[in-house]
Amino acid sequence: MKIMVTGGLGFIGQALGRRLRDLGHGVVLVDSLTPQIHGAVPQVSAPDGVEAVRLDVRDLAERPDLVDGCDVVYHLAAETGTAQSMYRVREYVSVNELGTAALIEAIAAAGHRPARVILASSRSVYGEGAYTSPKQPGMLLQPAPRTPAQLAASRWEPLGPDGTELVAVATPEDLPFMPGSIYAATKASQELLLRAAGPALGFKPVIFRFQNVYGEGQSLQNPYTGIISIFFNRARQGKDIPIYEDGLESRDFVHIDDIVDGLVAALDADIPDGATMNLGAGVATSVIQLVDQLLMSGGFDVPVRVTGQYRVGDIRHCFADLTQARRLLGFEPKVSLASGLDRFCAWAGSQPVHEDRLEQATAELRARNLMGK
Repeated sequence: MKIMVTGGLGFIGQALGRRLRDLGHGVVLVDSLTPQIHGAVPQVSAPDGVEAVRLDVRDLAERPDLVDGCDVVYHLAAETGTAQSMYRVREYVSVNELGTAALIEAIAAAGHRPARVILASSRSVYGEGAYTSPKQPGMLLQPAPRTPAQLAASRWEPLGPDGTELVAVATPEDLPFMPGSIYAATKASQELLLRAAGPALGFKPVIFRFQNVYGEGQSLQNPYTGIISIFFNRARQGKDIPIYEDGLESRDFVHIDDIVDGLVAALDADIPDGATMNLGAGVATSVIQLVDQLLMSGGFDVPVRVTGQYRVGDIRHCFADLTQARRLLGFEPKVSLASGLDRFCAWAGSQPVHEDRLEQATAELRARNLMGK
């Protein structure tokens, strides 16, 4: 096939591009090489055997030739910082929503249109995700985002309508949108745009909602997203590891190899129009557990501080129900967190040391009243 990947020189895009190339496909990677991810002077090159085009995704409408003749488009290009999205609102809406609109216009103008557009969406569209109440254990609940007042009082767990603390369970795809950040709202908008355009333009939209993706090749210099790389960067410089809230907040950490497996499986699988699937490890890991394993994998001995700080817009828990991906794709995550972090630390330790900018990012949030304590 001929395949285009937007955001193709990013972490996931490069790994996907290499896999597609190895499978014999013709691959075009489109990327703007933003400084926040790639540095002021990007030190990135396309994998051997694939074509790369430097282009802002919002300019794709003027380049329908890039889409023309493609069998499949993977749409990965996006701004991805949850906290940063709360004050760089126009940029996140512009890149994520207008970028998707520009892709749709390019498809409309193409002579030979892709049969599938595969979107990298996010678990953030669920907000706090799925929970149950100890009083009603068989009923799925979806709590509203935690309020600034609740966070300021260190009441970390989401609450039910009666004030009862809820218990997180695996989040299925049929949970409604309840975005708690601008980033999450733009990812929901991307899904809606592609679902609306697909039937009219003759392509099948396939939606993946990624959990927290990590692994070899991820950016080590972006202080706004990717806590594994942020913590590694601090630890290798002998700095302490600050953990927000009480450290028991949890995420679903999924290795890049497993994400690429799912993306490639969607190329020609027999799946319905608009199919939506979670991709993750399906396991909740607390941030304290993550840090313990990261320090062990990297051989670091640095202080760990549970700060009680919080960011407005952060969720407390979310981990994936993988039933759909298993049923439609035969997807099964293979890389354990311990093995994945061992691999990540071995790779990251061979990379240049980057200036730690976590304090800078924290100060930006605090100046906008988006950071507490």
